[in-house]
Amino acid sequence: MHPYFLFVVFPAVVFVGYAVGRAGHILGGHTRSPHHWLYGAMMIIIAVLFREASLSSYMALCGVGVFVSDLKDFLDLKIYGVDEVEVKRFWGID
Repeated sequence: MHPYFLFVVFPAVVFVGYAVGRAGHILGGHTRSPHHWLYGAMMIIIAVLFREASLSSYMALCGVGVFVSDLKDFLDLKIYGVDEVEVKRFWGID
């Protein structure tokens, strides 16, 4: 594998997953729904199950980004509900 993928493409895919997770938190955090760390975990599990597929590594990396964007709720084992955050910011882990 070319080093370009390891140092440019893979971190970019993780960042896209993080950005999607943060956008979901900011735009949909006020709704009563599953926390988005679950979606990141599902993406990682699906990527592992279909690891022979050509896009599975990208799906796993994107899932890692989504998962990390909601790491605090995972550590508190919040599965379903409303995010109780006063200040919503893009750079953070809620």
